[in-house]
Amino acid sequence: MPTTTNTTTSSTQRSPFSVNWAGVFPAISTQFHADGSINFAENQRMLEQLIADGIDGIIALGTIGENASLSAAEKREFLQHTVRTVAGRIPVIAGCTEHSATDAVVYVQDAQQIGVDGIMLLPAVVYRGTDREVLVHYQTVARATTLPIMIYNNPVSYGVDINLQMTAILAEEPNIVAIKESTTDTRRITELQSRFGDRFVIFCGVDDIALESVLLGATGWISGLTNVFPRESVTLFALARAGYLKEAREIYRWFMPLLRLDTIPTLVQCIKFAEQLVGRGSEQVRLPRLTLIGDERAYVEKVLAEALASRPDLSHYQRLLQQ
Repeated sequence: MPTTTNTTTSSTQRSPFSVNWAGVFPAISTQFHADGSINFAENQRMLEQLIADGIDGIIALGTIGENASLSAAEKREFLQHTVRTVAGRIPVIAGCTEHSATDAVVYVQDAQQIGVDGIMLLPAVVYRGTDREVLVHYQTVARATTLPIMIYNNPVSYGVDINLQMTAILAEEPNIVAIKESTTDTRRITELQSRFGDRFVIFCGVDDIALESVLLGATGWISGLTNVFPRESVTLFALARAGYLKEAREIYRWFMPLLRLDTIPTLVQCIKFAEQLVGRGSEQVRLPRLTLIGDERAYVEKVLAEALASRPDLSHYQRLLQQ
């Protein structure tokens, strides 16, 4: 098993792995039939819609994809279907939430054979490891594949913060190339840039700080609500990157009540219900999740209805971006 080291990476040292991960990457949902089986036809339809709407890449089998609720065989079948559907048009990054490094190694090696473009790697989530244990988990998986790897750092949900000192050690792994930054503390983006320069591609991983993160230098956004409003998400991101801040704020203010749905424990149910309400998917989820009822359901309906009633006309923004 690999052991950790205490060396650090200078801000000028780059990974030899070149990736084109930039832009808006929805964390896609996994669609189910009423009996709980995977609805591959609906997944294909939704993927084609997202690609047509201009998204830049996808995360398959992330949190919104209900990774932990699928069997090992289902995960492989879902990745195979996704890779076939995408057919190289955009990057496909597979979420890895296995409970041990041993299982994660098998998963990423299978994913590499299937043809995904990269891995979004979580710590082992059932057992909250020490810093040393988390580092060895990442090192073990990284050294078992030649796929580029994104660190998913979400201490809010998973109780493990991959801090700057840990990141410096992981920077020695050449195929660890990106970070999904989900601490909710936008200062971490500046700290990562100050410490590591352009060593890592930095993605915003929290919907309701997307604009702030882009303005601080994040070059990608892994989003939940993009599944519901992809064109608005892509336009918001493009405006922010191009420096049209007034216009970006206009879309962001409209979007904010919806983006908040990505930050609560029932985010998967909220996003899938919103997908259903706009005709893009089904709210069916796998246990232990249950579909929304009562006030929670009514709130999503209310927020979505208000958003649809005041939905921005994107034509003005698109003309601006084409100048």
